[in-house]
Amino acid sequence: MNETLTAIGLCLLGYLSGSLVFALWITRLVKGVDVRDAGSFHATTTNTIRQAGWLPGAAVFILDISKGYLPTLLAVKYAPYSWVIPVTAGLTVVGHCWPLFGQFRGGMGLATAGGSIYAVYPGGFWVGIAIVIALSLSIKHSARAALFTGILLAPTFYMLGERGIVIWLAAACGLVIALRFRDDWHREYRELWLDREKN
Repeated sequence: MNETLTAIGLCLLGYLSGSLVFALWITRLVKGVDVRDAGSFHATTTNTIRQAGWLPGAAVFILDISKGYLPTLLAVKYAPYSWVIPVTAGLTVVGHCWPLFGQFRGGMGLATAGGSIYAVYPGGFWVGIAIVIALSLSIKHSARAALFTGILLAPTFYMLGERGIVIWLAAACGLVIALRFRDDWHREYRELWLDREKN
C-alpha cells in the first residue's frame, strides 16, 4: 500500500510541478500582461522574451528545466517501481503543456522535457538540443522541427546505446511534445528561433 501511494504521489508531483506556469507569472509580474494573449499565444521562454525581455526569458527557461528535473530526480531516487520514472517525467511535460494552475493553457514542453531527460541521462539533454537545432536549420520551421525531435528522441538514444528507463522516459516525453506541437504545424514563421509570425 505504501509503495502504491508513493508511486501515485510521485506521478502527481510530476504533473503539479509541470503546472507551475512560470512564463505566465513572470511576464505578468514584469509587464502586467498575459503572455498567452500575444506572440505565439503560448506560455514559453521565447514568448516571454518577446513580451518581457531576455532576462525574464532566461529565468523562465531555467525554471522550466528545473520543474522537469526535480520531480524526475525524486522519482529516480524514491520510485518503488521502475515505470514510475517515465510516467512522472511524462506527466511533468503534460502539466507544462496543460497546466492546472494556468487554465490548461501552457507551453510546449521542450525545456521541461529537457530537464526530465537531464535527470536520467545528462548527455541526452544536449543530444536533444542538437537534434532540434539541426532540424530547425534544415526544415526552417521550428514547430515541425520540435515535433520530429519528440519522435526521434527515443530512437536516437537507443542508437547511442541507451536502454531501459532512459528509452521509456524519452518516449513518454517525446510523445507529449509531438502531440503538443501538432497545434503549430501550420503556423508561419518570420524568424527561425523566436518563432514570430509573418505579417
